[in-house]
Amino acid sequence: MTIHREGYKTIAISALAFALINLPSFYFISAHQPWLSYLIFLVTLGLLLFLISFFRVPDRTLTVGDNLLVCPADGKVVVIEEIFDEEYFKDKRLQISIFMSPANVHQNRNPISGEVVYNQYHKGKYLVAWHPKSSTENERHSVVVRNGHGEILVKQIAGALAKRIVNYLSVGQKVEQSAEMGFIKFGSRVDVLLPVGTSVKVQLDQVVQGGVTVLAKWS
Repeated sequence: MTIHREGYKTIAISALAFALINLPSFYFISAHQPWLSYLIFLVTLGLLLFLISFFRVPDRTLTVGDNLLVCPADGKVVVIEEIFDEEYFKDKRLQISIFMSPANVHQNRNPISGEVVYNQYHKGKYLVAWHPKSSTENERHSVVVRNGHGEILVKQIAGALAKRIVNYLSVGQKVEQSAEMGFIKFGSRVDVLLPVGTSVKVQLDQVVQGGVTVLAKWS
């Protein structure tokens, strides 16, 4: 396991805050109220460990297959339905949404190999990530990747806690399946828009792993 580069600054600041809180606590409080000093230590240590865990990048055997589409994120499948895409395709698409809790790995990966043909950031609200309107009203970053099988749209969506979406792709870039595409800080959601009729390989409420779990197969 490694720590994602997006977490270096946050963890460094948190570690400094941990020291600045606990050193005075042990010096001034522990002699008179050791239980309070111990409680402060446990709470701040828990928060620091949570932040370190949030930015973790576990070692995994990644899935690669020309006819496969892999999950772009860790989390739970919360939507599998047909929708009308107003942003790019302007027609019906099959939407699969993965909800990422703060406890999940928040690195995002490319579902397929291909060329990036669309990349657009949208300002927006911070509704809870499972809200139906979060796909179209929340802060989000949309990317379309095209290969010989067709085009898919991957949408990184900020949640109520997420205030920063990071996307490393650009139009014209060639990307590899299961390679990193971006990162979302704290609770969030990722939508994948597929051609109608694509063979889906996940179920509602299924827990999936980014870059590992097969999301669908090309028809």
